[in-house]
Amino acid sequence: MEQRISLITLGVADVRRARTFYERLGWHGQEVEETVFFQVGGMALVLWGRDKLAADSGVEDTAPGAAALALNLRSRAEVDAALAEAAAAGAELTQPARETFYGGYAGHFRDPDGHVWEIAWNPGFTLNPDGSLTLPDFGAS
Repeated sequence: MEQRISLITLGVADVRRARTFYERLGWHGQEVEETVFFQVGGMALVLWGRDKLAADSGVEDTAPGAAALALNLRSRAEVDAALAEAAAAGAELTQPARETFYGGYAGHFRDPDGHVWEIAWNPGFTLNPDGSLTLPDFGAS
């Protein structure tokens, strides 16, 4: 599995309130379907409803501080291989790889300490040769 993180998704109680907070810090977000994306260097920070994050990840924990780390890859086959590698290393698969609502392909696992990881292929996100992620302009048609 590649040693990098593409996105960190924070499970928040109120997406609007969380977005306002980060924008007051001077950050610039883009909202798509009740999800806010911030480009942060070569990766992204995502704000998403805590309940939606839990359901998508296949876990019940929706406590404050809920988060998921994501590794975006270049194909469905890479997603399947990375999930198999994680399982072989001792991860608990919480959501098998499947087609996603955004047109991609993803699965989830928990590491031995319970941290949730999403392994995904998203055709709408650009992965640069070094593995860094560039968000699209969600406002462009």
